[in-house]
Amino acid sequence: MEEIEITVKKNTCNPLIFLLSFTCCFRLATRTLTRMANCLYKTCSLVSGHTPFSNFFFHTKMAALMKLGSKSEAFHRNGSTWFCTSGLPSDVTIEVGEMTFHLHKFPLLSRSGLLEKLIEESCSELDGSVCLLKLHDIPGGAKAFEFITKFCYGVKMEVTALNVVSLRCAAEYLQMTNDYGDGNLILQTEAFLNEVFSNWTDTLKALETCDQVLPYAEELHIISRCIDSLAMKACADPSLFNWPVSGSNDTQNSEDAMLWNGISTAIKTKPTGDDWWYADVSTLSLPLYKQLILALESRSMKLESIAESVIYYAKRYLPMMNRQLSFNDRIHVNSGTSTPLLSEADQRAFLEEIVDILPNKKEVTSTRFLLRLLHTAMVLHASPSCKENLEKRVGAQFDQASLVDLLIPNIGYTDTLYDIDCVQRMLDNFLSLNQSSAVSSSPCIIEEGQMTSGSDSVTPMTMVAALVDGYLAEVAPDVNLKLPKFEALAAAIPDYARPLDDGVYHAIDVYLKEHPWITDSEREQLCRLMDCQKLSLEASTHAAQNERLPLRVIIQVLFFEQLRLRTSISGWFFVDNFESSQNPTGPKNDRSCQMDPEKDQPDGVNDVRERVSELEKECLNMKQELQKIAKTKGSWKIFAKKLGFTKKSPPCNKKESKPCDLKEPPASTVNGEQNQPNNEGVH
Repeated sequence: MEEIEITVKKNTCNPLIFLLSFTCCFRLATRTLTRMANCLYKTCSLVSGHTPFSNFFFHTKMAALMKLGSKSEAFHRNGSTWFCTSGLPSDVTIEVGEMTFHLHKFPLLSRSGLLEKLIEESCSELDGSVCLLKLHDIPGGAKAFEFITKFCYGVKMEVTALNVVSLRCAAEYLQMTNDYGDGNLILQTEAFLNEVFSNWTDTLKALETCDQVLPYAEELHIISRCIDSLAMKACADPSLFNWPVSGSNDTQNSEDAMLWNGISTAIKTKPTGDDWWYADVSTLSLPLYKQLILALESRSMKLESIAESVIYYAKRYLPMMNRQLSFNDRIHVNSGTSTPLLSEADQRAFLEEIVDILPNKKEVTSTRFLLRLLHTAMVLHASPSCKENLEKRVGAQFDQASLVDLLIPNIGYTDTLYDIDCVQRMLDNFLSLNQSSAVSSSPCIIEEGQMTSGSDSVTPMTMVAALVDGYLAEVAPDVNLKLPKFEALAAAIPDYARPLDDGVYHAIDVYLKEHPWITDSEREQLCRLMDCQKLSLEASTHAAQNERLPLRVIIQVLFFEQLRLRTSISGWFFVDNFESSQNPTGPKNDRSCQMDPEKDQPDGVNDVRERVSELEKECLNMKQELQKIAKTKGSWKIFAKKLGFTKKSPPCNKKESKPCDLKEPPASTVNGEQNQPNNEGVH
């Protein structure tokens, strides 16, 4: 500055020299201040995402806007041709795509290094005639070049978040640096971009336009800066920084907002939860959205929030995710939706990318969404690796699935209505991760109360067992369902996972009802899937009267039910006798100690006795029928062997050391050799 002052003093005698010196000093000072401001913009933007001159460009509740130029409109369009209305004849013609611009060399030479080079190479030998340039590769196309020409001519123009990216890339392509004029377009657009990054909605709009100039936007790091800005704001609380949280809030009440001493009195809207940004980012293209998700993961955002955002994004572009699939699904979308319709191939590629984006941690993504994604993958014929990935994820949290979501329509070439093989694979994955060593069950008869309250809490394995039993009951009516496939799915559940076998009994009963043509040996084989000792009282009553069950199974049900009831009664009497032995003597004259024998019985004993008597009558009637059949077919010994009766030791009682006294006629507990001499004496 001292040198500048000395120069001015020495040349004050010559007015022309003084004016030139002053102009040079002014330009030097302006350029220095501009560079300092640019550095300040970049520094503040990197540190806090804000710039120190925010109010110079826009209000925080309004969209970003920068006005350039001072001249009135100097161009008019005629079809696909632009003409300059300055009155001077055009000396250069530039073609950009289908548009043609009739311009002048000097305004372009003074601002663009590329145009200067092209004009010198192409127009030097034309001797003053109009030269022709072709700029078909300029980023942003004819629309961006239209703004470029207005900037070069100093015509009024507005830079917004929707066109700043294309202008920045076009300025870089045309080499519009400060070497070709102070305050050139590169500097102006960079300063405005820093302002755009301080606002959520403007940053989102700018990022969406990056798809139009994707290679150049990546080279200039515009995409990475937009994504970093969005990720930083999504991980923070927007209410702390006065960030608009959706596009609908930008202009809300902008006209009604009152200003008092320059302060807006409009009420600031605040987000209601962590999902405020899901809808906004769902407008991004898949490559940009994928980069945003990676940036959010690097900033340690909760995986649950990321998964919910991916679910929201997938439902926007995969219409089949928004409804329950049926057997006749086709690729279609509701009319009237603003989301562009993707082709089947595009939806397939989109789904496979979504599967890769989803967090792989267990229980982060809901099982319901994973199953629906699997349904859609089957309809779209996604790659086998994609479907296998989804099956493993569902299998890891199979206990959280619902029966409705497991009913996957079969889209393959098999005859069954539902894809049972897929459910089998998911179940196998779950068992491989959660199977524990099963405790062998006691051979003693287990009371019904012990079966229902054997575990204090419902384990995932128990939940899966109930889910599979319900699924078997739903698919059992399918006449094309083969017995081996039904048995394989039912037998995959370990015995300890079923406190009661009522569910598998119901599935077997439905299968027998819908498949009456199966043989007796197949019926016997199918009934081996259930344990008659683990049937509840209601299931035992139903099974005892079920004509579809083999006769041997019905006898086993009656036998175990009678033993269970006898065990319960003997246990009650044992407790009663034990209490009497503890207090053998007592005040005989004390009326408080005298109780009615009928009232002294435990609750439900009378009902149990009635049930036992009914079962004994049923057993007696059945034995009489068996004796009649034995007389017609031969000896009782041969018939008993056909039924598979063998001599069994009476089951032990948990509360007594002696074997249980069944008090049954010999026909119910011994083999045919012992029954044969006493056939006539059974009543």
